[in-house]
Amino acid sequence: MSSDQPPAPEALHIRNPATGDVIASVPAATAEDVDRAVTRAARAQTRWAALAPAERARLLRRFAATVDAHTEELARIEVKEAGHPIGNARWEAGNVRDLLEYAAGGVERLSGRQIPVAGGLDVTFLEPLGVVGVIAPWNFPLPIAAWGSAPALAAGNAVLLKPAETTPLTALRLAELALESGLPEHLFQVLPGAGPVAGAALVEHPGVAKIVFTGSVPVGKKVMAACARRVKRLTLELGGKNPNIVFADADIEAAAAAAPMSFLDNAGQDCCARTRILVERPVYDRFLDLLVPALRAVVVGDPSDEATEMGPLISRDQHDRVSSYVTDDLNTVCGSAPEGPGFWYPPTLVTDVAADAPVAVEEVFGPVAVVLPFEDEAEAVRLAGATEYGLSGSLWTRDVGRALRVSRGVAAGNLSVNSHSSVRYSTPFGGYRQSGLGRELGPDALAAFTETKNVFISTEV
Repeated sequence: MSSDQPPAPEALHIRNPATGDVIASVPAATAEDVDRAVTRAARAQTRWAALAPAERARLLRRFAATVDAHTEELARIEVKEAGHPIGNARWEAGNVRDLLEYAAGGVERLSGRQIPVAGGLDVTFLEPLGVVGVIAPWNFPLPIAAWGSAPALAAGNAVLLKPAETTPLTALRLAELALESGLPEHLFQVLPGAGPVAGAALVEHPGVAKIVFTGSVPVGKKVMAACARRVKRLTLELGGKNPNIVFADADIEAAAAAAPMSFLDNAGQDCCARTRILVERPVYDRFLDLLVPALRAVVVGDPSDEATEMGPLISRDQHDRVSSYVTDDLNTVCGSAPEGPGFWYPPTLVTDVAADAPVAVEEVFGPVAVVLPFEDEAEAVRLAGATEYGLSGSLWTRDVGRALRVSRGVAAGNLSVNSHSSVRYSTPFGGYRQSGLGRELGPDALAAFTETKNVFISTEV
């Protein structure tokens, strides 16, 4: 994040990942646009924070209802700009609605404390930060935009949302729906633009009190350094290389059937993708025998088709990145994918690979998983932690004691037993190590967008 900002592009050209065609062009925000937006947001935030909590909650519920009425429209936009299968896109639009409802329920419960002290009364207040910047990624542009925005608004803040360059369309539509719902003008603004221009300006602006960033580790480190210069509040979600641990006592059929979509959802462009499948050696061969046909049965194709389970990668650059990890010397098993226009990549398993190979430890961010054997519980935990990340993971076993031991042993923020669930709007989400900083979602989400003020009132005067 340098103060020497490169020239801003005049427009962002949005491509449909399934065809490669340009479907829209959007004016790109400059640093000056960001500065003006911060000024407008600060004024709107003062009025918003002064509203009675019940009124803020009512308006957020109206926003949720408006999103609900436009679920299909939002989903269709997500299909076109992000290449998500229509079923997934409908879930994502519904997740925005649900998160707004959940955040609205917290407005009137965002209470301080009364702390027993000698000589008086001590109370705390949770006060909004002011203007919050949310920088959303391209892999889940619709729901992740809401992860930061909904609780920030509920806590009394204004929000400036900077969507990814390739996926600004759902964010722009959300801002329109917010106005239609009655949210104050300029309270929730969207600033499409290049990361080094609009994103950098948002991070470095003295009028922005907090940044919520979801993206890569290298960019996240730059954001963190820029925020440190102003002691600016920060939440980071930066990625993962997540284990799917299958013990010999598990329901092997169920584990193998569930494994493909644990890393093929959104074509593997998911920080929670279980791309390191660790299988206890006595059942390794049997598991592979079940996994391969399950992988090949996944329907890859037109995202607008109701039967499609996996769509394309987001761009040619991403396709090249994924391809660079799957070298000719690797032993691979592949499913099928469309040929021709678009950024298609087949579901891919890599076997007989070293546990420290780049494809086994680095975040590929595509529909590629490695399958590695392990000997015992201790080795499973060691292999699970043999990356710089610690975001999510799964383990399959019928032994409750083992499930608890391994869950405590694996350094990750979100774990599932006998399932692949990672994200619920009602539970906290975030990672260990270089997977990020802080937590999003859950019952404490609103408090993360507040400052605690302590007030002591003497009773001895």
